[in-house]
This record gives sequence, structure tokens and C-alpha cells, in this order.
Amino acid sequence: MLTTHATAGRPVWIDLLDPTDAEIQQTQEKFAVRVPSRDQLSEIESSSRLVKRERQLYLSMPTLTPVQGDANPPPLGFILAPEIFVTIRYSEIKPIQQLTDRFETSPDSRDSAHIFTCLLETMVDRVADLLEQQSSELSGTSRRVFRQRSPENRDELRSTRMLRLVLLVVGAAGQRLSEIRETLLALQRIAPFVTDSADWLPNDVVSRLRLVQGDLASLADFELHLSNNVQFLLDATLGFINTEQNEIFKVLTIASVIGIPPTLIASMYGMNFRNMPELSWNWGYAYALVLIAVSIVIPAIWFKRRGWW
Repeated sequence: MLTTHATAGRPVWIDLLDPTDAEIQQTQEKFAVRVPSRDQLSEIESSSRLVKRERQLYLSMPTLTPVQGDANPPPLGFILAPEIFVTIRYSEIKPIQQLTDRFETSPDSRDSAHIFTCLLETMVDRVADLLEQQSSELSGTSRRVFRQRSPENRDELRSTRMLRLVLLVVGAAGQRLSEIRETLLALQRIAPFVTDSADWLPNDVVSRLRLVQGDLASLADFELHLSNNVQFLLDATLGFINTEQNEIFKVLTIASVIGIPPTLIASMYGMNFRNMPELSWNWGYAYALVLIAVSIVIPAIWFKRRGWW
């Protein structure tokens, strides 16, 4: 789909959403630009994502998709020239939609550089909102994991289901932060490249792009903090799982150790020896039962004093 936004009767922004060959051909012939293919936009080399041809800049970056966990997020491409600004995308992108709505309602005149700068600022705001959302989710998960145990919530905190849910939340947060990190890295490369390569930019655009670079640096630091928090929560959750497993193994070990003496006594008195002194003794059965009970109680008391339960 090809959408044209004009100012004072002349087109300044072409938005190509999943363009057809005919739309690409039309854009190239009318505005003297070369629209890259999807495969070209998906290249990960910096030299392929940041290209200058005469006075035209060709930029590309990965996008944040609405569906979390998408293994192959679609690319986003920009063509920035003094007369025209072109976006090439293959999915709905919220910052572009927000900028489109603002463009249609605001009567201010714009050129390609100002539209590009507005889009970059809108994308930075979007990334900041996503990081704030992830921070809130991780804070809630952290409080849930590390809240103090009480008789009311002890069983819930020890439940395997709760720990599994925490792992799912932490894993999803790590995946989302990885996608945000790729977007931040791309924006951090694009902003200074445009500032240094486009000598035709107005002074106010250059100043705004430098502010964008500062915002991106602070967001990158915050993203690193959240990534460290994700790793900490992952290590803590796995530590709790190991602790619960150790508790289970300890209980089984204590039960097996306590069960060895009575089993030995019972097996000994179950042997068919001809000369067994307790066999003809009237109190032999009671004696054996008491001996078995004592062999259970003594290890249990010893384990209790050692603090093993």
C-alpha cells in the first residue's frame, strides 16, 4: 500500500506498507530514488544498513513487532533526501501511525528532514514506554519472588507451578528486551550517521537529532539495567528451584536413613535360625517391636537436633 503525505501541495513523505512491485516502480520513477527490497533491508551489516548515495540516505533497522516472541521481526527502511522522505515497512508500526495522525491534523508546514526527525523522536518515546512497561513487570515479579514467607503464602512460594510461571515471565522479558536492544542499537547508529552525512539538514533538526542521541544513550543504560535484573531474577529463581529440590532430597535421605535400622532389626529376627534366644521368650515379640521403635526415634531426634527439619 502506498500512502502519500503532502505539504503545500507537494509530496514530502511516501509511506510504503508491504509494497507491490508496481508501487515500488512508481515511487522510483516519480521521485528518483531506489527502493530497496525486503532482503536488502534485512541485511545486518552496518555498511548495508547505513548507505549514502549523493544527497540521499538509505537506512534500515529491525522493528518491534506487536506480537512478542516473533523470531523474525520485519525490517523497516528509510530513504531520506532533501525533497522526499520514504518509509518502507512490512507490518503495522505504532510510531508511524502516531506520526501519520499528527501529520494529518497539524497544519504546520514540514519538509523531509523534520518528518524524519519527528519519526525518530516518536520511536524513542515508544521504546521508552516499552522499557517502562518491562520495568514495571519485572518489579512485580521481583516482589513476588522475594517476598517474605509466612504461614499463609509458604505453600504458594514453594509451589512448582509458581516457579514455572516466574521462569516464563522472566524468559519473555528477556526476549522482549533483546528485541528492544536491537532497535536501540539501530537507532543509535542511524541518528549520528544522519547528522554527520546530511550536510543539508536545518540547524534545528541537527540540534533535535543530538538530543535524540542523548535520549538513546540513557535508554541504552536503562535497558542494560533491566537486562541485568532479568539475569538476576533468573539466577534467583533457579536457585529457589535447586533449594526446593535439595529439600526434597534431604527428606528422602532422612527417611531412608531412619528406615535402615528398623529394616535391619526386622530382617535379623526374620531369619530362620534354630537357636534364637528370643524365639522362646514370652516377651520376645514386644522386645523386638520396642527395639525397632527405638531405632527409629534415636535417629529422628539426632536429625532434629542437627536442624535438618
